[in-house]
Amino acid sequence: MVHVRFEGRSLDLDDRLLPVTPVMTDDEIKQRVARRLDISPDRLRAYVVDRTPKTGAVIVRPEAVYG
Repeated sequence: MVHVRFEGRSLDLDDRLLPVTPVMTDDEIKQRVARRLDISPDRLRAYVVDRTPKTGAVIVRPEAVYG
């Protein structure tokens, strides 16, 4: 499962529609997400890719800025 937070929306993308492997780089994952959302990969440049080791889920989200 790939969970995406993009422009205030929360999307869960099925692994079958967006295959992601553990050896993929963050850039490769963001490129696949961008293709699926039909947006330019540049729009995800500042986004972070988190991997949850327990469940294998991937989260693509805006970078958190504090202060």
